[in-house]
Amino acid sequence: MAASRRQFLRHAAALGSATLAGGATARATSPRAQPFSPPELLARQATRLHESAAESVLQPGEAETYAAMYRNRRNWGRWGDDDQVGAINLITEEKRAAAAALVQSGRTVSLSRTFEPPQHFITKSDLGAGGGYVMDYLGFIYHGATVTHIDAMCHIWDAEGMWQGRDHTEEVTTQGAHFADITHWKGGIITKGVLIDVPGHRGVPHVTREDPVTGDELAAIAEDQGVSVDAGDALLVHSGWEAATEAGASAGAGLHASCAEFIRDHDVALLGWDLMDAGMGGAGLPWPVHGVLFNFGVALLDNARLEPIAEACAEEGRHEFMFMLLPLNVARGTGSPANPVAMF
Repeated sequence: MAASRRQFLRHAAALGSATLAGGATARATSPRAQPFSPPELLARQATRLHESAAESVLQPGEAETYAAMYRNRRNWGRWGDDDQVGAINLITEEKRAAAAALVQSGRTVSLSRTFEPPQHFITKSDLGAGGGYVMDYLGFIYHGATVTHIDAMCHIWDAEGMWQGRDHTEEVTTQGAHFADITHWKGGIITKGVLIDVPGHRGVPHVTREDPVTGDELAAIAEDQGVSVDAGDALLVHSGWEAATEAGASAGAGLHASCAEFIRDHDVALLGWDLMDAGMGGAGLPWPVHGVLFNFGVALLDNARLEPIAEACAEEGRHEFMFMLLPLNVARGTGSPANPVAMF
């Protein structure tokens, strides 16, 4: 069983069978199927997020320092007070054309984990004369630490507000997001991608909670790899999710809050990672690096599978490529499952 599904099923059981309209019977793919309601699944995912929050790895006083950095360097109003596109504004037509010029061999690499939703029902129907067809129903929650997805800017906030300082109690309801939802990126995110290969640089299998990636380290690795991180780029940070999962290590290891300053310094448009904030949920700074989403307007590609792209970069002898991500155009959606692709 894929690691992403194994982790998800620890906290959610799949439905057994259901009768669909017209009397057709659909069966779940999981033999462990048990009934549950969507609100129950949402509650379990929320519980899991709280349980995964770790003690802060910041030194005394650092939480206040980085909270002030976010406050002083916010992009609120940079593209207008009503802007709902954020740092994706930095990806101009010229930027996309330059990214396309990086394509030489046409080699493509998927950056997505295998997606195995906990609810997957299939019904097969006879069309007559020997013909037939199959239809699928999928039930899943993509936010969390398993499914590869992109966060819209309405997804999170802190005590001072969501993107543009808006009040989440007004802009996000049980009916969906009414400001900065995923539809504002429906044109796709196509730009230069840059991979920072941390395990490759360190000579270790994966990053640990005790030794997270720092902003200075991102700069040092980029220099060592001979690549520049420029305005409008998609920055992908490989921390070794696959190796960490196989070793039973916590996925709460990853990027130190100082990485947020590096991201702002370089005007990154999208951050993609396989291991997330180090110490997420710590006192004083609940979103150490996730905060780039609502403070800087930087799109977040969560739970990317970056081992294959790290291998491809080593084989190609370069760490930059054309990056493509096409979110689902979901009305009022707070994000979207995704299968990003890199092309060399």
